[in-house]
Amino acid sequence: MKIAYFTHSLASCWNHGNAHFLRGVLRELQALGHDVQAFEPEGAWSLQNLLADHGDAGLDAWRSAYPDLRSTVYAAEDDPAELIDGADLVIVHEWNDHALVAALGQARASGGRFTLLFHDTHHRAVSDPAAMRAYDLTAYDGVLAFGETLADVYRRWGWGERVFVWHEAADTRLFHPPSDEQSRHGLVWIGNWGDGERSAELEEFLFRPAREAGLPLDIYGVRYPPEALAMLERYGVAFRGWLPNARAPDVYARHLATVHVPRRFYTDMLPGIPTIRVFEALACGIPLVCAPWDDAEGLFRPGEDYLIARDGHEMTRHLRAVRGDADLRASLVANGLAAIRSRHSCAHRAQELLDIVARLAAPALMKATA
Repeated sequence: MKIAYFTHSLASCWNHGNAHFLRGVLRELQALGHDVQAFEPEGAWSLQNLLADHGDAGLDAWRSAYPDLRSTVYAAEDDPAELIDGADLVIVHEWNDHALVAALGQARASGGRFTLLFHDTHHRAVSDPAAMRAYDLTAYDGVLAFGETLADVYRRWGWGERVFVWHEAADTRLFHPPSDEQSRHGLVWIGNWGDGERSAELEEFLFRPAREAGLPLDIYGVRYPPEALAMLERYGVAFRGWLPNARAPDVYARHLATVHVPRRFYTDMLPGIPTIRVFEALACGIPLVCAPWDDAEGLFRPGEDYLIARDGHEMTRHLRAVRGDADLRASLVANGLAAIRSRHSCAHRAQELLDIVARLAAPALMKATA
């Protein structure tokens, strides 16, 4: 198949988590023999911030890790129908302009012989539903939702059996344990500050427990305002700034453990959806301790693949246990790796996507041959 994916950016992962999964799944589709290409808009916000902060060198990690992926930058005046000429499958991520989404739908409605899917990997369907309902998806064949609770939102909006759960996953070609184990020290957290929707949780489940457990803490990320940096300083946290996602495995390999602190929307309004950092951390073979989240879909085995803390005190106890118990660390690593390798890699998701496309095509084929 010829596959086109419209993303905010393939080249930049600066505050753009979709790039993590997209790079991995496109590479797996390519390995299966498909012709894949990403399209990203000129002047993409994520890329502009990356270049402003780090210059062209900020793209070195992406270029080195994914030399075979192609990304075409298009201008606002370009005709989307011409960009996808000959495509069999077109996927449009929700972080795209409303006009582009509508134009691709019009190309499908005007006789386009391709499958057209909308890909939602965010909480805006519940945090800003008006913005999401403003997308014109009339001619789209289906929706890919990155969790069951998000898929339920689209079902309530009338998508029925045309919405499919398509979880994110780890790119195991890049995210894997180090080939040569080295000395590990302290705790690491890779994540962005965002808009303050988990600042209290970070203090309760990360900053204070790390200090109380006697574990030095390194933090990587962007969008940390002065008040956030002041909080890190009060807790003695080492702030390392932006980290290219392609270099995250090297950082995990130097640390004893990591922590998952979900944003409030993923605990209150969209429970059961882990961020991609959970998949990537487990794939790298680093013990993971989580703040509360409900694995409602049974993706993992809480307590075996990772530890879960109900409050800050329990987080402190877990971190002390991980620090002092080599057998516990080894068990968490083995179980987490087994979970990723058996069902949560980008290779698994590539095959799931192909199965979804086949399901959508089946009724049309039956109708054509009737």
